[in-house]
Amino acid sequence: MPKNTPIDSTEKPRKRRMGAEERQEEIVQVAIDLAAKSGAESVTTQDMADALGLTQGAIFRHFPTKDDIWLAAINWVRRRLISVVEAAAARSENPLEALEGIFLAHISFVAKHPAIPRLVFSDYLLRRDSRLKQLIQETITGYESRIAGFLDQAKAAGLARPDLDEGSAATLFIGMIQGLVLQSNIFSGRRSLLDEAKKVFPIYLNGIRSRHNEDQV
Repeated sequence: MPKNTPIDSTEKPRKRRMGAEERQEEIVQVAIDLAAKSGAESVTTQDMADALGLTQGAIFRHFPTKDDIWLAAINWVRRRLISVVEAAAARSENPLEALEGIFLAHISFVAKHPAIPRLVFSDYLLRRDSRLKQLIQETITGYESRIAGFLDQAKAAGLARPDLDEGSAATLFIGMIQGLVLQSNIFSGRRSLLDEAKKVFPIYLNGIRSRHNEDQV
């Protein structure tokens, strides 16, 4: 190189090379984001690769099949939702307050990640792979069991009706969330998910709590 040749300072620095776990997390995140827009059934590995600026081969180096990506996505949802639920419950002073905190925290979580209901309640994913179906079933039943446990505690504390069927009430709890999300999708976000949830939960609470302890909630 001739002397006094100016150095090109506009050269861009090389992008940092991601580790395997970091890249897998990135692929899962983009899969969830794409599913939010068009549903899991419409998302291809080429879509994921294009969104990340990768080749399909790079995607498959981290996940052998597309179903493995959806398994990782459901596991991501499961871990995050458990974290949200436990944090909301920890801030509560009694079981009914915990249920309200969990309900609103779950709704807020879904509002931030609109793909979640499409993944967890996806007929497409349930039909694709028995592992996916089992994981989704375990996620829902585990959640129902957690809610039923709080309802049982509320009964033991005299806060909930003694004749309350905890299992059915837990199923209804999840059904309310599904219904609110469905309405939000139908109205394309014109109805605030959290605002509607704050209106709905008192009706649920009124149906399950003990008539002798209304002043305790």
